[in-house]
Amino acid sequence: MPVGLRPLTRADYPAWRGLWSAYLTFYGTSVPEDVAQTTFARLTGDDPGDFHARLAIVGGRPVGLVHYLFHRHCWRIENVCYLQDLYAEPAVRGQGVGRALIEAVYAEADAAGAPRVWWLTQHFNEEARRLYDRLGRISDFVKYDRAPA
Repeated sequence: MPVGLRPLTRADYPAWRGLWSAYLTFYGTSVPEDVAQTTFARLTGDDPGDFHARLAIVGGRPVGLVHYLFHRHCWRIENVCYLQDLYAEPAVRGQGVGRALIEAVYAEADAAGAPRVWWLTQHFNEEARRLYDRLGRISDFVKYDRAPA
């Protein structure tokens, strides 16, 4: 079945919330409703410094999402693009949804003059990593987080 892509709209909250909740559950986390609503408002707002989002549509319904952000980089004049969240429903994985979403971000980055797109995933996300290995390359960097106080 063909994969359609479109920007997220304010009317998409219920579908987006379901997809994003499933994504967060996959990573063993959740967010309070006020955080979800704030995130959605940022995704659908008009501030160019905020995140952007696309939905993947199959059979007339949203089955995947991607969130991405353009940001400055100290080693480049141009902005770079951070792909923060990518999710496809388990039933549609392997059918081009993830690829279509990543390629949409690549196209948006090209249009914005951002020569680099980067993202993270957890080491155990083997299914997604098979796709990522075909569409990107593994960085030499290791991510660190601030330790809890």
